[in-house]
Amino acid sequence: MALKCGIVGLPNVGKSTLFNALTSAKALAANYPFATKDPNVGIITVPDDRLNKLEELVTPQKVQPTTIEIVDIAGLIKGASKGEGLGNQFLANIREVNAIVHVVRCFEDTNVVHVDGSVDPVRDKEIIDAELAFKDVETVEKRLEKLKKAAKTGDKEILKQVALVERVIAHLESLSPVRSMELEEDESAFLEEFMLLTAKPVLYVCNVDEDSVESGNNHTKAFSEAVKNEGAEILLISAGIEADIAELETKEERNEFLEDMGLNEPGVNKVIRSCYKLLKLITYFTAGEKEVRAWTIEEGTKAPGAAGVIHSDFERGFIRAEVIDYAHFVEFGSEKAVKEAGKLHVEGKEYLVKDGDVMHFLHNV
Repeated sequence: MALKCGIVGLPNVGKSTLFNALTSAKALAANYPFATKDPNVGIITVPDDRLNKLEELVTPQKVQPTTIEIVDIAGLIKGASKGEGLGNQFLANIREVNAIVHVVRCFEDTNVVHVDGSVDPVRDKEIIDAELAFKDVETVEKRLEKLKKAAKTGDKEILKQVALVERVIAHLESLSPVRSMELEEDESAFLEEFMLLTAKPVLYVCNVDEDSVESGNNHTKAFSEAVKNEGAEILLISAGIEADIAELETKEERNEFLEDMGLNEPGVNKVIRSCYKLLKLITYFTAGEKEVRAWTIEEGTKAPGAAGVIHSDFERGFIRAEVIDYAHFVEFGSEKAVKEAGKLHVEGKEYLVKDGDVMHFLHNV
């Protein structure tokens, strides 16, 4: 799918280091502002233990995980909304992503310069939020002018839109993101075409030192308090640890490293899964001797749409779907055993695919 998560933050907070660990793309990571000018784009595999279990049960010739796209966007600075520090280019890059991974620095290190001279993740977040809000105000004010002209006809729908846009501007001028507004479904749909930066869902990643990965530190506590009313997820990640893990060649070496660090899994796995959830994506599986594969769809996708992810012909000629709950597949051990137990269910065009469904589609094309 074409959905993307964009990594944003001030310069030198660890964005490119995290991106490299996520993608092993080895993007430039340097100790000076604007080491990243153009966005680096990587395709990352979504870790899923269910896929490993299906592989174990089916023993296919091939296994294909699902992926999402991640974009490393250059560091914003104060004044970016007015073009400071190549700000217009960076903000345009953010506009193109579907969700934001906002990295804040929560570690002290005199060898890594901070663009504002000191470590303060709450201040850093507020700088980014303000720049995104200022840019959104600029966007909606332009639209408001056109709407007001059109509203002179007395059209009730346009007058309603004018009132909504004025509400949005007032909300943004209080430096609150659009995603925190209470909106009706039709209002949200109308605002979607504005592609507002602060309307995008956000995941916060606190980049911490090695000793703070599990329990955090004073910086992460202050940051958590500052964002407690946003309803956003916060992850504690040490980009340095993740960079070290990414350099290791084998799974055995990575597991040994994690064990020595007292960690259950790489932090990047948590970031990837959270990005997946942030984009409102789910996974269904196909499982056969030739291939066990994970497929990405949006929440609320019906069976024909899920079939269309495999091939457009499957959607066009959809007849029905044979569905096995993942838990039943594991419980009975094979498709044959599931059928014999009467646990396979047949679904039609209105079936909403669930995360973890194991599916087989019948079509007439």
